[in-house]
Order: sequence, then C-alpha cells, then structure tokens
Amino acid sequence: MIIIAGQLRVDAADRDAYLTGCAKVVEQARAAAGCLDFALSADALEPDRINVYERWETDEDLARFRGAGPEPEQAAQIRDAEVHKYRISGVEAP
Repeated sequence: MIIIAGQLRVDAADRDAYLTGCAKVVEQARAAAGCLDFALSADALEPDRINVYERWETDEDLARFRGAGPEPEQAAQIRDAEVHKYRISGVEAP
C-alpha cells in the first residue's frame, strides 16, 4: 500500500476556490483503479494550508492516475508543498 500525505500552501484568500477547483480531481481519483482513499481538505487552524491524503494499492495504480501532475493553473497557485510518499507493509486495527 502507498500513502501520499502532507500539505500544500496557497494564499489564504484563494484556498476555498482552490479546493473547489479540485473537486473533479478528487472524484476522478476515488473512481480510479487502485485508489483506496483520496482527500484534499482545508486545515482547521492554518488558513493557507491544504491537507493532502491519498491511499493507493500499488505504485502502478498511483502512476496511472497521477500522469503529469496538477494542471498548470493549479500548480501556479501552490506557494509551497511538503508531500511525501510512504510505503506501508502492514495495517493494524487501532
């Protein structure tokens, strides 16, 4: 299993519009083969932060969906990003 997690930074005044613009991508990801979860969400404390969480079955599933990355208009709005890929070998109940 692959987890992609981290944060994006956009101008606080643009965050809601950015997330609205991502709705179709979230829908497409959740419908994609191998996607177990996909979420982009507004942070509760920091007005310029967007939380990223994705869970995929395999690297191939992720690569097939990801393609070239965000659209140029969306990429231009990102001021900073700290997103990492984690390879999970097992899952346990909390």
